[in-house]
Amino acid sequence: MGGGVSGGGGGNAWGEITCAGYGAAVVVVRVDRAGRAAGAWWGGVTAGVPRMVGAIPPTAQVLIGIVSVQVGAALAKQLFSTAGAAGTVTLRLVFAALILVLVWRPSLRVDRRALPVILGYGVVLGVMNLCFYLAIERIPLGIAVTVEFLGPLAVALVGSRRWLDGLWALLAAAGVVLLSQSGGSVSVVGLLLALAAGVCWAGYILLSAALGSRTSDGSGLALATVVAGLLITPFGVVGAGVDLLQPWVLAVGAGVALMSSVIPYSLELEALRKIPPRVFGVLMSMEPAVAALAGLVVLHEALRPLQWVAICCVVAASAGATRYAKPQP
Repeated sequence: MGGGVSGGGGGNAWGEITCAGYGAAVVVVRVDRAGRAAGAWWGGVTAGVPRMVGAIPPTAQVLIGIVSVQVGAALAKQLFSTAGAAGTVTLRLVFAALILVLVWRPSLRVDRRALPVILGYGVVLGVMNLCFYLAIERIPLGIAVTVEFLGPLAVALVGSRRWLDGLWALLAAAGVVLLSQSGGSVSVVGLLLALAAGVCWAGYILLSAALGSRTSDGSGLALATVVAGLLITPFGVVGAGVDLLQPWVLAVGAGVALMSSVIPYSLELEALRKIPPRVFGVLMSMEPAVAALAGLVVLHEALRPLQWVAICCVVAASAGATRYAKPQP
């Protein structure tokens, strides 16, 4: 997400657009009078946000979203010494759920056909973020995002018989081999956790299509994020305990939720209204490189030259697979 709300390192709208017809779910939580007053206040505060976002060029919106996600992940990593990986991802998901519930005001009355998809979406979202945070606890941010990117890349390439898509797959595989053979101490467990996050990201993409066919509107995302938060919170509480309630930890956790979920998700959806999905996907392919730069600048995670080459291989494979994808019939 990576990943938007969704992405671990990135988790986000790029994953969603790779399957046609994605959408978020219609779900509504009954709010009492104080809740309605809070919602009205929030609506007043956010009334001017769409105009400000719309004034930003779409390519800049995508790039700002990418930087926001990866800087958010880098800031999250700095919480690990106090809250741990599980505690940090708990804060991210809980705060993201609170913000999205305020924005979309979801209801508990959900269509029976949509309920399993929403639950599955939330489970995948929670596990993806937990695996990703556990991965960056052990390996540099840039390497984790690069390995995680193999999930959506596999979804884009699976089933294709074109030689060009085979070339992109080989290029991505070469990047992974280079990462594993680049010297230094790269944790195998960290790589496997990043790969697990990538598998979850692929599942998230596929569930996005199912969610879109059964629901509409962005409030389903809010409910799925609530499910993810409820699923991961016990791990965070066991791992961090009362440290999660320290004011500065809560403040940084809220900032991580905004930077890694709310801001990029909003920017990416706005950009998708103005630029073709293929162009959007090519821009999103820069995410592993941006993650490596964020790790270098914020966390001082210097990568070896061969690791930079590996990241560039995966970036090129992702950009090529998106740019030259066979048009949907």
